Amino acid sequence: MCETQQTDMDRLLKIDDLSVRFRMYGTNLEQRELEVISNLTLDVFPGEIVAVAGSSGSGKSLLAHAVMGLLPPNASATGTVLYKGRPLNPARQEALRGREIALIPQSVSFLDPLMNTGMQVMGKEKRAEEQKRIFSRLGLAQETAKLYPFQLSGGMARRILAATAIISGATLILADEPTPGMDPAIALEALQCFRELADSGKSIVLITHDIDIAMGIADRLAVFYAGTTLEVAPAENFTAGLEALRHPYTKALWNALPQNGFKAIPGFQPYAGELPSGCLFAPRCSAASPECEARTPPMRELRGGTVRCIHAA
Repeated sequence: MCETQQTDMDRLLKIDDLSVRFRMYGTNLEQRELEVISNLTLDVFPGEIVAVAGSSGSGKSLLAHAVMGLLPPNASATGTVLYKGRPLNPARQEALRGREIALIPQSVSFLDPLMNTGMQVMGKEKRAEEQKRIFSRLGLAQETAKLYPFQLSGGMARRILAATAIISGATLILADEPTPGMDPAIALEALQCFRELADSGKSIVLITHDIDIAMGIADRLAVFYAGTTLEVAPAENFTAGLEALRHPYTKALWNALPQNGFKAIPGFQPYAGELPSGCLFAPRCSAASPECEARTPPMRELRGGTVRCIHAA
């Protein structure tokens, strides 16, 4: 488990004020830019699992694609993204992609339809023994190596994607919803593989809707909302309860868990292009003040975590 007191130079991945915009055309063919991620910050240290949680549309998957350099041609990104202390520019992204930085994508369409699964998992290095070992751990019969993606179930395809990243030797793995469709026991085994990789010095960014899964496997949790980071906290804060958490939205997520009463709050996450001024959560926040609507709060350190809220204490 990482120590969050480390210095900036110790960060494996440092994301600061990342914004992602898409060039779009309106109904009258006028061109405009739609900002879908704004002022997003995230740090990842060697040897830790950082879970990224939030509802659909909060920017979780888009973050992974921005780090990997897989944004579409009509997208542009600004801000700072450093990997091992150096800017992660397009040339460096291409050089590191699939080698030092690996993605477990949410969509199984990333599998090559013209290559059997064994070859895809082994890669150019032909890691045959490692492929057999990880297939066994993830409940895949060895005969699966001869199958092509169209012959796989959804759960099998997700296991193939996970296996490819796990044995890649990557220093940083971005796992975007890697376990849906898996048998619960197999999903836990996949998560245990991530834990073992982190304990060996690798780093995992686990993108998930499931806070319960995140609490059980992650070192820290980052909470996203409407394309930005609202709180980053040690995982034990989420098991400790409301008083250990900082942001009103994080507390609302905690209250919405089944074991905590399934309590919902009014309103909904705003859409890109219709974002409120100031704090993005202010329209739904019972603690909101005029100052919250006047400006976007910066991320600040608080009680061993970071939070984007002027009222958090």
